[in-house]
Amino acid sequence: MPADKCYYLTSPIYYVNDVPHIGHAYTTLACDVLARFKRLDGFDVHFLTGTDEHGQKVEKSAAAAGIDPQSFTDKVSQNFRDLADAMNYSHDDFIRTTEERHTKASQAIWTKLKENGHIYLGTYAGWYAVRDEAFYDESELTDGEGGTKIAPSGAEVEWVEEPSYFFDLSKWQEPLLKFYEENPDFIAPESRRNEVISFVKGGLHDLSISRTSFKWGVPVPDDPEHIMYVWLDALTNYITAVGYPDENSQEFSKYWPANLHMVGKDILRFHAVYWPAFLMGAEIDVHHRVFAHGWWTNEGQKISKSVGNIIEPNEIVDTYGLDQVRYFLLREVPFGNDGDFSHRAMISRINGDLANDLGNLCQRVLSMVNKNCDAKVPACAESGLEDLPVYGTLQEVHALLPKVRQHIDRQAFHDALEEIWRVVRDANRTVDESAPWALRKTDPEAMASVLYILIEVIRHFAILLQPFMPQSCAKMLDQLSVSEKAREFVSLKTEENSTPFDQNALQPGTSLPAPEGIFPRFSD
Repeated sequence: MPADKCYYLTSPIYYVNDVPHIGHAYTTLACDVLARFKRLDGFDVHFLTGTDEHGQKVEKSAAAAGIDPQSFTDKVSQNFRDLADAMNYSHDDFIRTTEERHTKASQAIWTKLKENGHIYLGTYAGWYAVRDEAFYDESELTDGEGGTKIAPSGAEVEWVEEPSYFFDLSKWQEPLLKFYEENPDFIAPESRRNEVISFVKGGLHDLSISRTSFKWGVPVPDDPEHIMYVWLDALTNYITAVGYPDENSQEFSKYWPANLHMVGKDILRFHAVYWPAFLMGAEIDVHHRVFAHGWWTNEGQKISKSVGNIIEPNEIVDTYGLDQVRYFLLREVPFGNDGDFSHRAMISRINGDLANDLGNLCQRVLSMVNKNCDAKVPACAESGLEDLPVYGTLQEVHALLPKVRQHIDRQAFHDALEEIWRVVRDANRTVDESAPWALRKTDPEAMASVLYILIEVIRHFAILLQPFMPQSCAKMLDQLSVSEKAREFVSLKTEENSTPFDQNALQPGTSLPAPEGIFPRFSD
């Protein structure tokens, strides 16, 4: 497949000291929707997720649990695999940083950086947050209770002094700024791009990239007393998964550089500053884009373990339904902004958008077809369609794919859904205007044409919405008797075609199953 039809995207690898929560589900869901969309659009997609399993926090947590770190990570990593299954993610690979392939890749990039003169041995003294596995400048800290110092993330920091290897990050300030200027879409959204550029312009300091105070990590090549700094280890997973250090492999050549790293805003700096600098230093192409999304609050309150308001993905899926939750998370908030999860908003989206708008459209149209057309796809007139109110809706739905594609390519999932729902609402309006139930008595042929156009409109909706709600859309397409081969985007009619319908349009006379409701209303 041509290189421009290959697409590699990654979620972050999730730290195994965390319990899977709504934030983890949200990031990987965005990746999943993008991966599904690209596959349906004819791309060879490689979608990576996984777990970050090294570091001091893991070592301490394992000791507190009375088990060895590997057993601890085996158990907790499975929680993230279970979340991926529960949310119906379509990832192609699940990487663990404790795998041998990853140790090999991490040590290889270290060796390359050292050979290129970008790593040196020194002594580190500075403020370190165990929770974040990150060092902070004193200017970034605030005072906490009892004389403690607090990082911007809210984690408590401690003063650390130990021998350390350093990466010469200070030398990469100008190359990075030049790279940002030449690649204006590298960091999104725009507010995050401005934040990163401001940080880099403020001056970069050489980065400590090894520790000697714990042992749970990738040993530094030729100096096993040192463990690789967890972020150099963790970030390398993105190239491990596509075959590094074999840069001549078919997989690496096909997928690297990655098209997109999807991250939460709290780890943007690592992906937009440190990671490109590491790659430049190792003479590896830099990834094309980083998108940093916002955080969720719970009923207006910051989510926190201490408050006890963690949103468990499995709980809300059990309550509201999987596709309903998938839809809500990417519809409710402009992607990139912070958002608030509320049960009232969830129910409003389920009952309004899904049940009243899309569900009602499908149920009423398919029920009329079942009752008035012998449960078969009705015939459609070959002329005079332009005079029907529903014809304008048909033209609108044919124009959707290019518009939705543009939104998806810039990770504006909420805009993509609003673009589709604008036509969903229009379709409901034109059903009322066309009144096929009245045409049944006065003009049965016109009724058949109206219903045919409407089920064609529904077919387009079902195909376009598959990335967001795969299970529900599969049921919609089953009710239209659409074959598996005709569910990719290439089967859709677009504005560029001159005929009213495409070659994959529903065939008159095709038997249809009895319609069933797909999006039931939610009642408290």
